[in-house]
Amino acid sequence: MASMDFLNTADPVKAPVVRTLPAAEKPSLIGLSREDMGRALAEKGIPERQVKMRVSQLWHWLYVRGVSDFDDMANISKDMREMLKTHFTIARPEIVEEQVSADGTRKWLLRFPPRGAGRPVEIETVYIPEEGRGTLCISSQVGCTLTCSFCHTGTQKLVRNLTAEEILAQLLLARDRLGDFPDRDTPVGMIAPAEGRKVSNIVMMGMGEPLYNFENVKTALLIATDGDGLSLSRRRVTLSTSGIVPEIYRTGSEIGVMLAISLHAVRDDLRDMLVPINKKYPLKDLLEACRAYPSLSNARRITFEYVMLKDVNDSLEDAKLLTQLLKGIPAKINLIPFNPWPGTNYQCSDWEQIERFADFINQAGYASPIRTPRGRDILAACGQLKSESERMRKVDRMAFEAMMIVGHGEDD
Repeated sequence: MASMDFLNTADPVKAPVVRTLPAAEKPSLIGLSREDMGRALAEKGIPERQVKMRVSQLWHWLYVRGVSDFDDMANISKDMREMLKTHFTIARPEIVEEQVSADGTRKWLLRFPPRGAGRPVEIETVYIPEEGRGTLCISSQVGCTLTCSFCHTGTQKLVRNLTAEEILAQLLLARDRLGDFPDRDTPVGMIAPAEGRKVSNIVMMGMGEPLYNFENVKTALLIATDGDGLSLSRRRVTLSTSGIVPEIYRTGSEIGVMLAISLHAVRDDLRDMLVPINKKYPLKDLLEACRAYPSLSNARRITFEYVMLKDVNDSLEDAKLLTQLLKGIPAKINLIPFNPWPGTNYQCSDWEQIERFADFINQAGYASPIRTPRGRDILAACGQLKSESERMRKVDRMAFEAMMIVGHGEDD
């Protein structure tokens, strides 16, 4: 386990008239749309004729240069910087712990300050380096409401949604740590792609159901894919959902990123048990929404996630029904060997059975990669992310194999 690391925020700057709030009490400029940022500046006295220019300056410093301190904004006057420090923050979250797997997978436990009368909250973010790409797995909620029976994260109750700022902060912090902003170097010994961006792909597959936090996720992803800022390709951004059907339609029309579906069963009775949201949005409705997703093609396929559970959903009859169910949908099927965790009643399918299942699907014309184990020594796997209040003892973490999400999004 890597040693703990902390991000220190500067002491508040005292203004002669306006009391300077601690950073945790100030609104952040990160995560605001251009329009909202303009309104925030205008409320603090920026003349209307300057607002558009000031927003453009701040947008560049925040999302192109990646600064986290107003004093680093070299082309903004000192008086303006003092005003910004008095009223706003752009500080990163605190890193409570950083763990590094032998294969280069990194997991950060991040702490966000209280919101209103709340308390500090913690979430986990995972980075997976691969040849030619680096994928960041981002959380959208603290905890989860879906209680999928095979998922460790689902055993933690929902605390609250993350704000657009907190969603984006995970990406900004990862790029900080990886030296992925201009004029910064990747730390010696860190495993990351040798060329291009260190974070080239992001997946909304961490803690929580993104589509139960639609507006904040939408705002964050539109900023992440803004061509004048972080500039990630929408084809390299994947949102994973358990099947919140109305918001799947909205995701296609309002965000336009790649879609992944946590499927895991081909019959409603079994999916009702594994993924209880199926009782509200059954397979027929879910697949109708998938077929209607905009711009589907062999180059823009929907990914269907399928966790392999021994003697539960891994028969060749299940494989046959799966190919029938997805007929007509440009699709890739990711087979996920189950990641065990303390207290679960499920077992991972035998490897030979997983291969037979994959071969059947491949012969039916669907790509069906079996995920490569990643981060096995730091519990950085799908369905295994939990915050500090319910973390497993190290001896338990080291005992269980884990794998992380890889291969999502295009390589355009």
